[in-house]
Amino acid sequence: MTNSVSPPLFLFGGDQPWDPIDWTSSDDRVRGGSSISHLDCGPTSPAATFHGNLDIQTLGGAGFASQRTTGEDRSWDLSQYDGLCLDLKEGDGKKYTLTVKDKLLPKRDDGRDQSTVSWEFDFEGKEGKVIVGWEDLKATYRGRDKKDADPLNTKDIRRISLMMRSFFRAQEGDFTLSIISISVFKQRNTSSPASFEPYRDDPNSNEKRPHPSNNERSPTIPNESKQSWLGWLSGFCGRT
Repeated sequence: MTNSVSPPLFLFGGDQPWDPIDWTSSDDRVRGGSSISHLDCGPTSPAATFHGNLDIQTLGGAGFASQRTTGEDRSWDLSQYDGLCLDLKEGDGKKYTLTVKDKLLPKRDDGRDQSTVSWEFDFEGKEGKVIVGWEDLKATYRGRDKKDADPLNTKDIRRISLMMRSFFRAQEGDFTLSIISISVFKQRNTSSPASFEPYRDDPNSNEKRPHPSNNERSPTIPNESKQSWLGWLSGFCGRT
């Protein structure tokens, strides 16, 4: 079996130009903190820049600064795809979090969002592609693992966020991350014909057995298949 990847579907960047109206801040100031974030972009921008300052002193070691997509009624049906890809132009090497939500509730009386399950993936902010399969996202609720969460509903993705947080005082201060695009990818598996050779244990036998072709992987190496298609993805995802 060989692995190939369909051309990416761009959500932001690529053939879907960045637009600042699509993003808004969601910082710890809603909880009395002092962190702040921005997303600088425009229709002609080759990349969007997520930057700001993470303050962890005001809230005693905690803190977060994030940008999220706008539109309470926005929804993406991504069920025909296998995950998300962030194509990063450059970064500061700090640890960031990609967050996806499939459910939003009406705002509270004070205007703040009600808590719902978040699906998160942490990554290092540096040049390259960050490939996130749906199975790589971890369910959390109010910052804690949610092991009994319902499966992510990829038919109704309601919000995408980028976050900088302290990770228990591990980082703070200024941050910056430049993003060329956010897209979704679809892996395609195609069967390749098997080649055959005589069964060597009995040279008089006419029986033939399958012999792995150069494109096939040994079943004794469980992680190699995923590494193979991730390699394919790096050539397709986010840049054409």
